[in-house]
Amino acid sequence: MEAYCVKCRAKREMQDEEEIVMKGKGGTKRRAARGICPTCGTKMFRILGKA
Repeated sequence: MEAYCVKCRAKREMQDEEEIVMKGKGGTKRRAARGICPTCGTKMFRILGKA
């Protein structure tokens, strides 16, 4: 899955991505994907749509 790397300032394909659930506004749950940038090793994060 493609996400934006803040350190590289470019969209890149995530490595070791995993889907997580985070708290949203009003006590709702939101889906997100978390991974690692293949170039610089920084954590990458992307909020996903509803299931």
